[in-house]
Amino acid sequence: MDKTKKRRIQILAASVFWLGVWQAAAAAIGQEVFLVSPVQAIGTLVELLPQAEFWQRIGFSAGRILLGFGLGVLSSAVLAVAAEKWEWVDALLAPVMQLVKATPVASFIILALVWVSGSSLSVLISFLMVLPVLYSAVRTGIGSADRQLLEMAQVFRLPLGRRLRAVWLPAVLPAFRQGCSVALGICWKSGVAAEVIGLPDGSIGDALYRAKITLSTGELFAWTFVIILLSAVFEKLFLALLDKAVAAVLGEEGAEK
Repeated sequence: MDKTKKRRIQILAASVFWLGVWQAAAAAIGQEVFLVSPVQAIGTLVELLPQAEFWQRIGFSAGRILLGFGLGVLSSAVLAVAAEKWEWVDALLAPVMQLVKATPVASFIILALVWVSGSSLSVLISFLMVLPVLYSAVRTGIGSADRQLLEMAQVFRLPLGRRLRAVWLPAVLPAFRQGCSVALGICWKSGVAAEVIGLPDGSIGDALYRAKITLSTGELFAWTFVIILLSAVFEKLFLALLDKAVAAVLGEEGAEK
């Protein structure tokens, strides 16, 4: 049995184990308002699936959270390159990035509500949470570039496009890919948290809040499962597309998966 197959079996077995623990805990408590069983949570999700409002909420939240992620990707790449090129940019950005990393998400959300509407809040918060993660990833990648290759490229006066393909992209992309994997999870968590506080109509965060105040624990667990699933699906999809783009740009079959 190969390692990949063995790992999948282990993960499946662990998942079954924890689902069993959850089921046993729900049966022991015996109060749905405190803890529903996994069967009840899945049943609630199945009831939500045919509803148009369910899919509208997913579209609303996914569009804004992924917009924040996209803006974070572009901004972090530009700022990281600028900081690497100019020392004053690095000095200027260092305290800002540290501040964003250290400040609690809830504080950002409450402060941001003063400046932006609830419907735009998840875009801003997702962007802010993604920015320092990907900025650090790109800086790490740039710092790991082979200096001897850079010197050779300079000696032979390779054009910028060739330098990017031969030196910079192979150095930056592995760190950037790992950063994106982390950032997407943070993006979804912080974006939905912003919606729970900002309560924009038609969002997943709004649905979570309504489930909480009406003590609809089944819906609360169902929506939580949806958020986890969306985060995992978009991460896999984005990384697969990134791998294909890397293979196309670098002309490599063995892009990292």
